[in-house]
Amino acid sequence: MSAPKAPAKPAILSVDDDPGVSRAVVRDLRKRYGEKYRIIRAESGDQALETLREMKLRGDAVAVIVADYRMPGLSGIEFLEQAMDLYPVARRVLLTAYADTDAAIDAINVVDLDHYLLKPWDPPEEKLYPVIDALLDAWASSSHHPAEETKVIGHRWSERSSDVREFLARNQLAYRWYMSDEPEGQRLLSAAGTDELRLPVVIASNGDVLVEPTDAELADKLGLSTTLSEDFYDLVVIGGGPAGLGAALYGASEGLRTVLIERRATGGQAGQSSRIENYLGFPDGVSGAQLADRARRQATKFGAEVITARDVTGLEINGSARTVRFDDGSSVDAHSVILATGVSYRQLSAPGLDTYTGRGVYYGSAVTEAARCSEQDVYIVGGANSAGQAAVYLSRGARSVTILIRGNSLEASMSYYLIQQIEKNPKITVRTCTEVIGAEGDDHLERITLRNRATGEEDTVDAQWLFIFIGAAPLTDWLGDVVVRDGNGFVLAGPDLPSEGVTPDGWPLDRAPHHLETSVPGVFVAGDVHAESAKRVASAVGEGAMAVMFVHRYLAQQ
Repeated sequence: MSAPKAPAKPAILSVDDDPGVSRAVVRDLRKRYGEKYRIIRAESGDQALETLREMKLRGDAVAVIVADYRMPGLSGIEFLEQAMDLYPVARRVLLTAYADTDAAIDAINVVDLDHYLLKPWDPPEEKLYPVIDALLDAWASSSHHPAEETKVIGHRWSERSSDVREFLARNQLAYRWYMSDEPEGQRLLSAAGTDELRLPVVIASNGDVLVEPTDAELADKLGLSTTLSEDFYDLVVIGGGPAGLGAALYGASEGLRTVLIERRATGGQAGQSSRIENYLGFPDGVSGAQLADRARRQATKFGAEVITARDVTGLEINGSARTVRFDDGSSVDAHSVILATGVSYRQLSAPGLDTYTGRGVYYGSAVTEAARCSEQDVYIVGGANSAGQAAVYLSRGARSVTILIRGNSLEASMSYYLIQQIEKNPKITVRTCTEVIGAEGDDHLERITLRNRATGEEDTVDAQWLFIFIGAAPLTDWLGDVVVRDGNGFVLAGPDLPSEGVTPDGWPLDRAPHHLETSVPGVFVAGDVHAESAKRVASAVGEGAMAVMFVHRYLAQQ
């Protein structure tokens, strides 16, 4: 029996289009660090990104990236910005000439640059090695390294197995998937002392085994923060979508003791989007996961706590304190609360669909399941942007993608840029005036029945993959009667509150509620859960920031 393969050494990547400089950088790095680190060289930003993508797929670690500022094609700053999405905890160094010093200083904010080095750096013992030594120490002591070689063994048509994979992916936790009915999966189950009757099984990098774990157990074992550090905060933000992340960022950066509480993974619905192309500042688009990860890191950099896998079950008013209660019976108090719980995809009501949820029928998990759809026929229900983004993304690997909509066209609900992409994509077909009225299969989805709403004609088609994006329902039942909501459960605030004269009925203060303030003073709302919200990422982020402004006004009046 051969010995297990030793894990690859962490890498230091050098990128420079000048061969002479590139060789000199690699020579100096290898001389000092070659024993403990792999020194990798690339001569363009595109080449370096391809190298990083391959390393990411293999699970290799990257400690430091050194990039030249002036390169044809991708500049050093543009390269580092994209590299940051692949390896967010790798330390970033920019090589610059004296004339480019101002650009290097600007890059500190653009790509969260760790250091810039002026060329030439001779002698390296004085000008290069002390910088790299410090960055390697910082990287090695970081608590944000993904769990290496976490293994997930599950059934290919198991709803909970799918949920676990999505939880890990959305929380940026590295894992490797094994199917329980294949030899390697069976060997791992045997080594773990369990069998395929209780799935999924998660094996952490230290060998600990979790059988049918909850999200909270996964979060605890794999290093996510699940415990609040204090009993009282200036601001509790409930919900980790764009609005909640925006609120946490601005709250913490403006000096408020801030904690963000998310029941599953930061990013919300936007975090599941394969590509967002109409968000300001990202002309080439950005995935929802990338945007959420950047926002989370930015919020924590300013001191916000981010707590994951905690389910909020109640809100109470106790004098000047606002008490947030959790499903385990614990609670936390704060001066103010921002409700940013977002919305969830509505469930499609048709015979058989519930049976196959997670076994061919998925709500908003196109990114997680995309690899398994390769060369398959995929159906998508929905005509808004999330459905269009999923269709474009899935079409990269699927044999065909069919969008099913109840209306006559996409124009009423989808952005023009997405409609154009869909019309130009030969793999994507749009079936208008069509609804799903049934689903069939054995242990997973195999067929769906469609009905033309205009003609009444029905037909049954083979389908193993059905992704559903049919509108949103607010996650507010846990609020009860504490704050006023509209008939659909969305939270009312400010001028939209039912009022008698200047203030809403039961409002205890002399002043009127602030613009995003709910029927309870000190409790604010932001994002999609807000009644009549715009349902756009940019507006959600803006409302999160604006809500913090009103929190300051509220606190100043206390």
